[in-house]
Amino acid sequence: MQKRMYAAALADDLMERYPKADMYPYKSWSYPQGFLLWGFIRLYEKTGREEYCRYVMDYCEQHVDFDGNICLFTGVSLDDIMTASVIVWAYHFTGDSRYKRACMQVRETFRDYPRNSDDGFWHGKDRPGEMWVDGVFMGLMFLVRYGKYVDEESYCYNETIRQLSVIFDRCQKDKTGLLYHAYSEGKKAPWANKITGCSPEVWSEGLGWYALILADVLGVMPREWIQKSSVEEHFILLADCLLDVQDEGCGLWYQVVDKPGFPKNFHDTSGSAMFLYMLKKGVDLGILQGEEYKRSICRAYRGILSKCVKGLDGDIHILDACNGLCVQNHYDVYVDYTKTTDAQEAVAAVLWALVAVEFGTDRL
Repeated sequence: MQKRMYAAALADDLMERYPKADMYPYKSWSYPQGFLLWGFIRLYEKTGREEYCRYVMDYCEQHVDFDGNICLFTGVSLDDIMTASVIVWAYHFTGDSRYKRACMQVRETFRDYPRNSDDGFWHGKDRPGEMWVDGVFMGLMFLVRYGKYVDEESYCYNETIRQLSVIFDRCQKDKTGLLYHAYSEGKKAPWANKITGCSPEVWSEGLGWYALILADVLGVMPREWIQKSSVEEHFILLADCLLDVQDEGCGLWYQVVDKPGFPKNFHDTSGSAMFLYMLKKGVDLGILQGEEYKRSICRAYRGILSKCVKGLDGDIHILDACNGLCVQNHYDVYVDYTKTTDAQEAVAAVLWALVAVEFGTDRL
């Protein structure tokens, strides 16, 4: 395949493998669907191919009824909220009031959603006191876009900035741009450090979720709001740390990001694709300036393509990532966790990254 064709080829294979997006693992309504569909949204915006738009809209029409009720939405966790960011796009794209009503229903979830004493959102209502870097992406993908495209700009932008600030303050590792996987207020989680409350490692995909939301907030939120926050500063700090720990040989990043060369540590496709998207977005926005970022992007792109292989079925498959890894209490669990082909997060992350490199990013 020639350059600029990998993203479309992957998307076409995915539509054939999963004719309806709710067939994508692991539930009909959860963050993997939202994550995947944002890849299709971006590809549609860049190519104008109606089949990509139809794929997204079929999902929205299936899950949102005339009154704006969302089938299978519960609001019990930030994971459950993330896919509603696609409904925000559907409202922005169509102007259909049922999607606005659906978005307003999700917005109500935040009014009594549980928080820590510093206002950080719990990852889920069944995880008291726990903030995960994953969850910041899940909740803010919806909230920042609700503020831009639906209503309550001031609340949504202030809340977005606050959540990003809290997770940085709680999970920052050693004054770097790297963040530990999670934080437990009260230090009661089995993985929590008894002094800091943090989990023990910087997990690639977890840090990747954080990288993605920093990038998208910088693209979506108006400049005057960005200037009142530390989002851009933290974005640059993270980008520079990522360049330091990138494997210059293969262009990828390790499962435990800051421990290259440690026993059994491996190159994680999911997190690497997320970092590639983040770096490309930063260059496109003019925030990351310098040839070192462009060289890093080129290396990472080649590395990601090395993990995209044609199977006997003729489809593209994604190698070397884990499915749904929760917070763990030891380095060995992260590196021993079973790698699989076509891990749900990795497939969507690779689609995001390929669209970004081959077509450029946007401000959606």
